[in-house]
Amino acid sequence: MNIKSTMIIIMTSISFCKGLSQGYNIVLGRPTDTSITVSVMMDQKAEFYLEYGETSTTYDRKTDIFSVAANDPQHVLIHPLRHNSRYFYRLIYKTDKSFVASPQFHFQTQRAEGSSFVFTVEADEHLYDKKGIRSMYNVTLQNQAADDPDFLISLGDIFGDDHEPFTITSGELDELHRDYRPLLGSICHSIPFYVCLGNHEGENDYYQSISPPDNLCYRATLWRKYYYPNPFPDGFYTGNTTMEPYGIEHPENYFAWTWGDALFVVLDVYRTQSYDSLDPKPQGWNWTLGLKQYSWLKKTLEESNSKFKFVFAHHLRGQGRGGVLLAKTNEWGGYQNSKGNYTFPTYRPGWAKPIHQLFVDNKVTMFIQGHDHVFAHEELDGIQYIAAPMAADSTYQIGMLANADAYVSDTVDGTGHLRFEVRSDCVQMDYIKAYLPQDTLSGDHKNREIGFSLDVGDCRNTSQVDDAPQRNEFTLVPNPACGSFVLTMTAEEKVESIKVTDIFGREVYQTNRCFSGMRIFTNGWAPGVYIISVHGYRGSIALKVIVQE
Repeated sequence: MNIKSTMIIIMTSISFCKGLSQGYNIVLGRPTDTSITVSVMMDQKAEFYLEYGETSTTYDRKTDIFSVAANDPQHVLIHPLRHNSRYFYRLIYKTDKSFVASPQFHFQTQRAEGSSFVFTVEADEHLYDKKGIRSMYNVTLQNQAADDPDFLISLGDIFGDDHEPFTITSGELDELHRDYRPLLGSICHSIPFYVCLGNHEGENDYYQSISPPDNLCYRATLWRKYYYPNPFPDGFYTGNTTMEPYGIEHPENYFAWTWGDALFVVLDVYRTQSYDSLDPKPQGWNWTLGLKQYSWLKKTLEESNSKFKFVFAHHLRGQGRGGVLLAKTNEWGGYQNSKGNYTFPTYRPGWAKPIHQLFVDNKVTMFIQGHDHVFAHEELDGIQYIAAPMAADSTYQIGMLANADAYVSDTVDGTGHLRFEVRSDCVQMDYIKAYLPQDTLSGDHKNREIGFSLDVGDCRNTSQVDDAPQRNEFTLVPNPACGSFVLTMTAEEKVESIKVTDIFGREVYQTNRCFSGMRIFTNGWAPGVYIISVHGYRGSIALKVIVQE
């Protein structure tokens, strides 16, 4: 299986009529300072190309034309791009006689130091079993789209490959990975997607050792890479330099990069998880990052000068439940157990220090994990330990009932995502809860309510709050709208850009020219609900408008 990647060439722009049908999905990946990978998958045999530019609705560059089969994703590398820039693009495709154009999408190249930006985190989608509900997941996805993040990180347990680990076929693994493309494609056409591997992805050393290459680990890795372009060491990203056999090459399983004033480190706690003896669920000192990944993590943290450092993993010990209680033990913390002796030198001879001590010595801002299906916040030695909630739990209680007692403080029920706003002097994290429409009718809850907030630095001081857009500073008239509406704002100097998307996350309007009394025309928009994302230098808000015929 070959992963398709190609460089673009610059050509002149050609206009085609817009079509209304959608037979494609797009997932962005690997954004850098000068490039991005656009993974395009068509639902039938087709030809396509991408046109793009730095001004909304003006596309002065385009790629080659590609011919693809149905459900055969083409990873297109767009390069060169300008650092710290927003680009607008659309897909031009042909399945029959004439080319048609998609709506306009966008992406952001690496932010400069000092820039503010937003990223989001979701975890434990679990659509492959009864825990995850598609309609619930769609609400969480659209909530993230409203935040307009620079990228989205999933903390794993996405694909559910390991439920029949010894009998699952390559075709079944293909289906499990392909199943998420339309869902993620509803927002990831404009939000790059990173995969952090979970235990249920099945990509661990125990399965890897069984009858290679015809085993769960190798097959799951190939299908993940086929559908989702994760980073590999390329000069912008660092990570796993191991070249694996059987067509895998770079496993794209752990990686790091800088963005603005922040370092991002994504760990894989499964591929080299067994220290002494192979085990599908190693416990205690038998669980390990592996010396190579540990050494890379140590070097990455020590050499970073970023103000903020975020480390992500599905779970800090691969298995088990909880946060800081486990963080004190074994390879992560160095102690035999929560009340035992310090035995790290005995069990890890030649290793410098436990993982948590690496965090402390290098001033890691936050460690964020999934796995436990509940939101939790704890602090240990100045390090913020965060557990992300499930992204698709329509009961809102699975993790709270099962795993909250594994944490020592701040557990919150519900489902949703984490939104992080990184500024030059602080980080603001909000747990954005998601609710199905029928679960808001009583008035007890509303979609996008904030379940928990955390600041590192003084994000909410008076001057910054005053500089952030507030909902009461904007009015939309008329609403519902027919043909156009007027957006009035009392503090237009706070506003950097405005974007309008439909309920599927498709962009229908964007402008950087924002002023009070601006009229936005809705001609050509389908009737329905639209999200107006107002972005300022100090934050963002989301408004809604109903468009009628």
